[in-house]
Amino acid sequence: MRNIKFSPPDITETEISYITEVLKSNWITTGTKTKEFETKLSAFCTTNNTKCMSSATACLEMTLRLLGIGPGDEVITTPYTYSATCSVIYHVGARPIMVDLAPDSYEMDYNLLDSVINSNTKAIIPVDIGGILCNYTKIINILESHKHIFSFSNNIQKNIGRIAIIADSAHSLGSKYKNIASGSWADFTVFSFHAVKNLTTAEGGAVTWNPKLNLNDNEIYDYLSLLSLHGQNKNALQKSIVGNWEYDIILLGYKCNMTDIHAAIGLAQFERFGALLQKRKKIVEIYNQILHNSQVKIYQDSGKSGDSSNHLYILNLVSKTEDCRNEIILKMAEIGITTNVHYKPLPMFTAYKKKGFDINFFPNSYKMYANEITLPLHTSMSCDDAEYVAVNFKKILEKNKN
Repeated sequence: MRNIKFSPPDITETEISYITEVLKSNWITTGTKTKEFETKLSAFCTTNNTKCMSSATACLEMTLRLLGIGPGDEVITTPYTYSATCSVIYHVGARPIMVDLAPDSYEMDYNLLDSVINSNTKAIIPVDIGGILCNYTKIINILESHKHIFSFSNNIQKNIGRIAIIADSAHSLGSKYKNIASGSWADFTVFSFHAVKNLTTAEGGAVTWNPKLNLNDNEIYDYLSLLSLHGQNKNALQKSIVGNWEYDIILLGYKCNMTDIHAAIGLAQFERFGALLQKRKKIVEIYNQILHNSQVKIYQDSGKSGDSSNHLYILNLVSKTEDCRNEIILKMAEIGITTNVHYKPLPMFTAYKKKGFDINFFPNSYKMYANEITLPLHTSMSCDDAEYVAVNFKKILEKNKN
């Protein structure tokens, strides 16, 4: 029996050597490696500047704070995501407005989006599930149509001139939509480099912003730097210069900076990133070939999959129940294959129920969740492993009559 994990990190001697170099340098916190990683990310996303932090969650929250979003404001997002997407809205004191998915889709219902916008709406956080980008053209058009009721709270909001788009692109580094890279669609785009992501720094995240906004890149970068390091106007590396010890606390910020150790892993991963994406694409092709005409709906067949980072292989089991899905997960585990579910909608969790959310008001989200299963997809898998997963999954599915 094989042991195929769901999403282990792909770490080689290259990553280890980069970490060793940083450890031997005697500088292990935020420094030149972090800046180099930020520069590479900007070039990759065709943006001018990027700020790295300790997590994508921190990047989402600091972006909301950068935009001056707080009590009295509303931020629209989807119930079909991980908690971090929504919890940061609460953290800044704003009110989350969840918009249900469109029928048989993992994107929010854009007709419903249009209907919930009001003068209190300051931002929307769409989510690129599995690495397939949302329809940002549609989102932008909807937000542009509501410019006449938009009221800004700070100069950045004023410069954007409408409700801001903060893309939760935790899954989509390397994705494109209409040949435009993730990072260049939304006003602000947040990436995750958690251990399970296509490109990892063990823990970490980044936010980049759209050059078309004509914002002052240096001012945005500097303010995010203040927010993520206690509001201190010099980082440790700058203070280490002889005679340069003195600093100021400009604002009461937070502590969520990325370290050079983490950035070193990311730099090593970047050297292999093209090959890693190609490996994921190959596994998806194997899955698609074997599971074609099975009793499943393949999300990667959505029509935009050619531009996906292929972070997740998401399936819906046609005409199957939630109990049936759970039984199949157990059957797969019995033969050494770990699967997962993406996602349990937020209104089903205790914390969100306490906030007044009810899954009954999000029927499309529940429908997509109830028979969703995610197969393992990572670059430590061989093509033979992928065939083993798909063939056995198909057999188990065919035997299950529920």
